[in-house]
Amino acid sequence: MESGVWTIRLRTGIRVPCFVQGHLGGNDDGGAPLLLLHAWGESRGSFDRLIASLQPRVLVAPDLRGHGGADKPEEGYSLVEVAEDVAAVLDALQIPRAHVLGSSSGGYVAQQLAVTHPDRVASVVLVGAPLSLHSRPPFADEVDALTDPVSEEWVRESLSWYRLLHTVPAGYIEDRVHDALAMPASVWKASLRGLYEAVPPTEAGSTAVPTLILWGAHDHLVPRHHQQTLAGRIPGSLLTIYQDTGHLVLWESPERVAQDVETFLSS
Repeated sequence: MESGVWTIRLRTGIRVPCFVQGHLGGNDDGGAPLLLLHAWGESRGSFDRLIASLQPRVLVAPDLRGHGGADKPEEGYSLVEVAEDVAAVLDALQIPRAHVLGSSSGGYVAQQLAVTHPDRVASVVLVGAPLSLHSRPPFADEVDALTDPVSEEWVRESLSWYRLLHTVPAGYIEDRVHDALAMPASVWKASLRGLYEAVPPTEAGSTAVPTLILWGAHDHLVPRHHQQTLAGRIPGSLLTIYQDTGHLVLWESPERVAQDVETFLSS
């Protein structure tokens, strides 16, 4: 399938690079593209291993505001605004509806998109995604103390927040370090604040979008009972637990995630 990276200007006032695979088009759910939303501090590159494991399909993977090669304004990082950026990506690419997969906080954005724009979302896959981030996290003081240029030592130390139970290729981890260093200190602060100050999406509204929830049983950041509550708030959702995986499900198990996504979308 054809693929490439397009830089698109959004109606929300920013430009973002977006990886596009295949030919856009098709209004039915089966022909809807799969839209990939990366986590805080990462970029669309975090999906490289997942994409390699998926069957050929139409894919769209943007860098979110402030991340990767996207514009990095001082403002616009509330959860509602970032979700509106995503809706604007769909508008710019003339995509009526998309299946949406969000990793970690990208799954928080996906939930917000499904609440505010349910007509644009054919289904949702939440990969290690939180139910709620509505409290100041313990590492927020570290983030607030960041100055430019962001310290590579700090970035590498921050990876210890996430326990890895599977071997992750060193090159993939180095790419994520590069992602983190591409973000100025102001974006680290504003984007984190936008997450923890937001009303959790499933408290702000309701959604009945078909949803698959993938969660690692050793996730010490997103507890099991939160995932069970999240599943209970989304009618008909399916919760799948990865027994030997931590929070970074996408990093640790991209092949299994790909299999579960293919099964879910085919159903």
